[in-house]
Amino acid sequence: MIVMGRGHYAQTAPAIPPGAMRFAASHGLTDHPTQGHDMGHYMGGEAIMERVLIIDDHPLVRDGLRSVIAISFDNIEIFEAAGLEEAVATLEKQDNFDLILLDLNIPDVRRLDGLKLLRDRFPILPVVMVSGAFDRAIVQEALAAGAAGFIPKSLKRSAIVDALHRVVSGEIYLPETMGEGAAPSAEEDDIARRIDSLTPQQKTVLGHLVNGRLNKQIAHDLNVSMTTIKAHVSAILQKLGVLSRTQAVIKANRVHFGEE
Repeated sequence: MIVMGRGHYAQTAPAIPPGAMRFAASHGLTDHPTQGHDMGHYMGGEAIMERVLIIDDHPLVRDGLRSVIAISFDNIEIFEAAGLEEAVATLEKQDNFDLILLDLNIPDVRRLDGLKLLRDRFPILPVVMVSGAFDRAIVQEALAAGAAGFIPKSLKRSAIVDALHRVVSGEIYLPETMGEGAAPSAEEDDIARRIDSLTPQQKTVLGHLVNGRLNKQIAHDLNVSMTTIKAHVSAILQKLGVLSRTQAVIKANRVHFGEE
């Protein structure tokens, strides 16, 4: 599922001065400090994200995103990196990340080279591009390179919260003005093949995961034990090549699994 958000783009967007990227200090990010908790319906009552990595060379931007994420997600571990080399070192030491937020313009990479390297080195990790200046072409190119979404830095705090909840619920978030013609991910054929390898029972369970159902809810709906559901979920994660339910849902939604 591709969801459009309230953003804007320009064919030749100007550079954003450092002061404009002070998320935590801007009016859009300091109003309604608990609003993110109202977004939980995206995952059947709870948007789940346990570990995230922010990659941005501006400390104020990282601080702002950290504040937004900490308020919006319970019990979450937040890691930061000022550049790609530092980010890769963090990813090699840690595991089970649910999401990476990657600035489009960081000093040690060119254009989308950072995204491509992360997708190559850590293919199971969803990467969302974050940028202050962008256009239609770069957004489409990012999606084709495997990005799980594109969030403008110009969004208000509440809109960034909404975008993050949608992404961790498995949707692909794009600026509202991008329209429906955005390029699909190049990974779709592989995802479809992996989903086809699931048994009928595993596909049924995956459908429940996409709908945000918890293990105990799925067990009740299917009239089976929790042990059976846990076994199915483990098999699904292995066959899809992911480490978490969030990543499985993101992959399933890339190919519109379960939609009529």
